[in-house]
Parts: sequence; C-alpha cells; structure tokens
Amino acid sequence: MAIKIKNNVGIISWASVGGCEEREGPLGALIDMCDQKDDTFGMKNWESAESEMQRLALGMGISRACLTPKDISAVFAGDLLNQCVGSSYGLLEYDIPYLGLYGACSTAAEGLLLASLMAGNVGGTFAAVASSHNAASERQFRSPVEYGGQRSPTAQWTVTGAGAFIVSSSAESDSPKIRAVQIGRSLDSGLTDITNMGAAMAPAAADTLIRFFEETGTLPSVYDLIVTGDLGLEGAAILCDIMAIKGYDISPCYGDCGIMIYNIESQDKHSGGSGCGCSAVVLASYILPMLKAGNFKNVLFVGTGALMSPMSLKEGQNIAGIAHLVHISGGRND
Repeated sequence: MAIKIKNNVGIISWASVGGCEEREGPLGALIDMCDQKDDTFGMKNWESAESEMQRLALGMGISRACLTPKDISAVFAGDLLNQCVGSSYGLLEYDIPYLGLYGACSTAAEGLLLASLMAGNVGGTFAAVASSHNAASERQFRSPVEYGGQRSPTAQWTVTGAGAFIVSSSAESDSPKIRAVQIGRSLDSGLTDITNMGAAMAPAAADTLIRFFEETGTLPSVYDLIVTGDLGLEGAAILCDIMAIKGYDISPCYGDCGIMIYNIESQDKHSGGSGCGCSAVVLASYILPMLKAGNFKNVLFVGTGALMSPMSLKEGQNIAGIAHLVHISGGRND
C-alpha cells in the first residue's frame, strides 16, 4: 500500500560522486566530485574504488548537513557487489549503525524509503547510500572489460557513481520533503536476457506506479516528473506502453535516469545507464536541487531493479524485477 510519511521528514543534504564517463555526460557539471583519470579513485582495484566512492559521498552529505557521524542514527547502504562489500567496507570508518541493502538498481529508492519510514515513525536522522562501478560490475556479472565483448543494442552501461542522502524528521522548510512511499513487489518478467534488463524491470515499474495512483487517487498530471531509475531506452518505451494500455499517460512528465545521465548517442551507451549509482547520482546532482529551488513541486522517484545474481544467471533462471517508489515534494511547496 501507499504509506504516508509522518512528521516533517525531508532530505536535508545530499552528495554525488561519479566516474570519468559520467563527468562527460549531460549532468557532469552538476556531480559534486568526479574521478579525473581512470575511475580508480586512488585505490588498487575496482571494488575498493567503489567503496571509496561511498565513503566520499557519505562524508560530503554529513558535512553539508553540518552534522557528524554520531548524529546519524543508522545508514542504509547497498551496491551491486556480492554481500554488499562496496558498502560494508566503504563505510567502516564512520562507525554508524549499518544496514546493508540489495535492491539492485532500485537500491537508492529502497534506502530512501526505509530511511524516511524510520525518521517518520521513530524520529532522528538517517542516511541512505548507493553505488555501482562499471568495471567491478562487469567483472562480477559478465566478463572483465578487458575482454572487449560485444554488447547488444538493448544492453545498458553500468554507471560508475555513488549518491548519499541525509534524511531527517526535523527538516527545514526549504528541504525537499518525502511525502509517501510505495514498496515494490518482486515480479517474474519471464525474461532471462541479461542484456535486456530494462524489459525485465518495466512491468514492475508499471505495477508500482499503478498501485500508487489507485491508492492515492492521483493521476500522472499531478507530478512535474515521474522518473525511473533505470530502464534505459528499451525499458522506458515498454513502461510508457504498459501505462497507456492501463489508462495512464505518463509520457508528458516521464524521464529515466539511465537516459538522462549519458549522451547516449555520442557516448555510445546503447540503451543507457544502469546500476545502483545511476539513479543515486541523477537524484543527487539534478532532481533534488531542482526540488529545493522550486523548479519541481512533486516528483515520483521510482527505483527499478533486476533481482538476479551471477549464479541465478548461470542456472538460466528468469530475471525478477522490482520497483520502489518515493514521492518527494519541493521544499517550497509546504
């Protein structure tokens, strides 16, 4: 069901970290910190580089809120690596109570959802962090990038990036507010093609959106932006078709983080971006600043994830999709 968030829960600060390819994209100038050389962030391997991105993002988020790690009641963090080692190792130095998440590309939305529920019902300040690294993810789920394997037109490019969000029950009036959340359902799309994750996730995005509209009695026209993260070109088109069939035209206000983060044609990203870091970076670098400035009043942030593992892929199992929704309103919309 759609859950209204109690109290004055808002996102009081945020930060984004990106790689070299992300710096060259349309939002590159808006990302707080980007690697300038080789996406290693000064570390010895890709996995450690991902941990470093999380460390940097959370540090900036806490500092911008004029807080210390001791002020954070708990952090919800996740990534694409086995056992969420990107998060658990990256956030070690902060000594904050930690809950690891795996929602695939929906992790940023899942973390925000849980942080807002905790802040609204328990009170206090919580953090949500999500990341992905292209080279680390390719090595785990497909083959090392050095192999130079050919990618299909529907394939998406895992974003190298991280986003951190500080959520508080005592947000100031100009902070973007979290108004409601909708927890996603894991759906079997019937697809097994890892190079077409957008198609696997699109039905889950439609299910979550339709349930939210029905339960809240709202229509797409109420929202300035309905953004998925991330279906890419293929999945975004499928989602719009499904929604239209169900009587909801989202096309006038719809966007997808996987399409927004890259110049898909000039950067040759095929169907667009993906990964936990994709929606996290777009939300932190572009959407939240627009909300705080009053340029957006109501946004539905729908994190979409493909819930597969390296083993499930080898066994030929279908790719399950999920989508978590967070309704965020502008800080000047109280």
